Amino acid sequence: MILLFSCTEPYLLQTSNFEEALVIEATITNELKTQQIRLTKTYRLEENGPEFVENANVSVEDDSGNVYNFIESNEVYESQNPFQAIAGRKYKLRIIANGRTYTSTPEVLSAINPIQNVEVRDVTLAGNRGAEIKVKSFDPTGNSKYYRYEFEETYKIIAPKWKPNTATVDPNFNALGSKDLIFTPRTYEAQTCYSTFKSNELLLHSTSNLSEDRVNFMVRFIHVTNPIIKHRYSILVNQYVQNLEAYTYYSTLKSISGSGSILSQSQPGFFRSNITCESNPNEKVIGFFDVSSKSSQRIFFNFADVFPGTTAPGYFYDCYDNCVDEPGEFNCPGAYDYCFATGNGTTCEGYDVEHLLNTGLKLYYSGPNPVNLVPLPCGDCTQFSSNIVPTFWQ
Repeated sequence: MILLFSCTEPYLLQTSNFEEALVIEATITNELKTQQIRLTKTYRLEENGPEFVENANVSVEDDSGNVYNFIESNEVYESQNPFQAIAGRKYKLRIIANGRTYTSTPEVLSAINPIQNVEVRDVTLAGNRGAEIKVKSFDPTGNSKYYRYEFEETYKIIAPKWKPNTATVDPNFNALGSKDLIFTPRTYEAQTCYSTFKSNELLLHSTSNLSEDRVNFMVRFIHVTNPIIKHRYSILVNQYVQNLEAYTYYSTLKSISGSGSILSQSQPGFFRSNITCESNPNEKVIGFFDVSSKSSQRIFFNFADVFPGTTAPGYFYDCYDNCVDEPGEFNCPGAYDYCFATGNGTTCEGYDVEHLLNTGLKLYYSGPNPVNLVPLPCGDCTQFSSNIVPTFWQ
């Protein structure tokens, strides 16, 4: 068994015998930027993960004699200088790794077709209500036709049981035979956080069978109960226009990976790339050198913008919101009888509170009796997210 990594996610390939192969992730675009190329090796399932190929000589050259050299940096190869693919020029990838030279076929920049709009609306699909996010574009020349999409989503998180102070229990008894709660002001932002994730599936679309090159493609569907849209959500959609060969390569990759990215034993582990080994053309190489035009657009929306009058989703964790004790009862999760009496028949749970607070296993929410404690993520969103506000946030 071997794993290959495409530009989006690992794909599990099952073969009768393991065969090591070079995996190349190489897409350059018409954006003026530091372009990136990643080189790894296939690996067995019992191994920890893909091995980055070090000390390779990586370059891209065009038919005008320009050579763009790449340097190794943090397990990726980056162009020494920013550059962009220019329409009409031919580009060729060249890699020297482990004493072998790999070259691609000459590739030209695909048609340029910018995103016109990214829209969100409240829809019900197969009985599931949610936010449908669609990308729209139109090429009146009909030269684009083949598209690949990626997205990066960012959402705001507000810890529902946040307090400005944290609490611990004084180890010493006070004059009343109890132990005081000691409150300490927080020194960092823990109420509001932001999480960002990239898409992990191949999103492909073709208009070749349509009467016009008009895109109206759903890149994301988010169920109405998903907490990522509870407050404010943003999505950056990247559109890559591909040529037929690149689209066919990714379509094949998607079809053999299936919905779960696990392949059946009868499926092939390798398929045709546009990159070959010069000294051994029969050597199997995984990956495709893609020269694509790229267009991006970001949108923001609040839950109430899309679902007015609808109850917002819950939180990512159970914060004990759905339980209410009668006075004098302590049956709800997180509710403790804050006293320190011992012996048979006592209901005191002060020592439990002391342990949970002083070891940082729970956070104080309210009290003094009952003392209500909550799971850490309910009062501190940095337990699973970041309190750094993204530079693009609005």
